[in-house]
Amino acid sequence: MKVLLVVAVVALVHGSYATLLIKGPTEPVLEGETITLECLYSDSELNISQVHFEVFSKYMQTWRSVWERSWCSYSMQIQRTADSLVLSIPHAGRFYEGPYRCVSDAENGTGADNSSRSQPLAFKVHYMGELSLSREGYSSYLGVPQELKVRLGDDVVVKCSASSSEEPSYFWSKDGDDWILPSSTLTLRKASVMDEGQYTCMAEHPSVESLNKKRTISISILPPHAAWYESTNARLMLMTSAAAVSLLVFILSMTVFLCRRAKHANTSKGPIDDHSQKKPIYKTSVESLPSTCGDKQPLV
Repeated sequence: MKVLLVVAVVALVHGSYATLLIKGPTEPVLEGETITLECLYSDSELNISQVHFEVFSKYMQTWRSVWERSWCSYSMQIQRTADSLVLSIPHAGRFYEGPYRCVSDAENGTGADNSSRSQPLAFKVHYMGELSLSREGYSSYLGVPQELKVRLGDDVVVKCSASSSEEPSYFWSKDGDDWILPSSTLTLRKASVMDEGQYTCMAEHPSVESLNKKRTISISILPPHAAWYESTNARLMLMTSAAAVSLLVFILSMTVFLCRRAKHANTSKGPIDDHSQKKPIYKTSVESLPSTCGDKQPLV
């Protein structure tokens, strides 16, 4: 009898300390990779069928079931086994970062003990976009061509940038030289023939070594006798001027067309036949028709 009592007490104590756990990525997650989350009890004898995943919505500032996220739940897959509940995200994106937790349906997630819900699990999705180059004094939408032609003595300032989960480290290097510029901006003051060559910008992610991007441009110095339109700046000005002239011509053409159309519409209108302006006919007037109210003969 005492042995059974001791076993019952041990089972009760062991069950009271059973916790709901969530397992997830232990290494940095890259954008596009597969993410797997798992819910399970520390005591495998507890029923996992009454457990579901929840995610914290940063916009609504509340916990919600993953199936309530209709804008992204279509790409999530949930599988239930005898001992665990598994959530798979085939293609990791920034909006999947969470945090996530496991919640028991029996307690509706409101219980204070560890058996009703797990500790939150958050992970970061790392990414880095393609490098973009821009010149000082020009719109970033224009970009920088693969070959940059500048006149002798001109200043060249090129900035390198990339969208990333964390601010990257930027480096500039020149082919054939051993110098490295730890900056996102390459500056050449009063460019000379010695500045010609291939320049490469490299962006490195601070947390993930495999995330790095490169982009190379060629800088050519034009000779003093070169025509003014051969430089990249002159060609850019010509393209911008041509686009502005084309837009101006289009606007003027549309204005002339609309004015001619409005003038033609005004001259093509005839006199208005307004029946409301005719003189009314009274019974005593000569225009009045004889009354047939007193006729006794049928019309047929």
